[in-house]
Amino acid sequence: MAWIYLSLAVVFEIVFALGASASHGFTKLKVSLITVVGVVGGIYFISLALKTLDVGVGYPIWTGAGAVGTVIFGALIFKEKITPAKVVCFVAIIGGVVGLHLTSEKPKDEDTADATGSAGDEGPESPVAPKSAS
Repeated sequence: MAWIYLSLAVVFEIVFALGASASHGFTKLKVSLITVVGVVGGIYFISLALKTLDVGVGYPIWTGAGAVGTVIFGALIFKEKITPAKVVCFVAIIGGVVGLHLTSEKPKDEDTADATGSAGDEGPESPVAPKSAS
């Protein structure tokens, strides 16, 4: 599920970036509302993805794929130019995204949760105050 959440976060990130440009400084109400939905959706889904993905993997993929998508859709929607230098940068970003994906550990699935429904969200125990056996 983490990769699905991350993919949704990327889509919302692209909507946010394109909306921010089209809102002309939040002077157009409808586009401004779409922009806010994009940023809230992006943060929501990246937070779900980062419950199981390492932040050093999930966040760079989110921003990198969002950047590539924004440039591509910016060219399609706003007629922005895609230069050879931009293409080289796309290839580098995509290579980094693929590399991070291939070298990341498999995320823990929700089905690894214990009987209480917890998937290990408690974090490490405090070394200062160990749990007592009372």
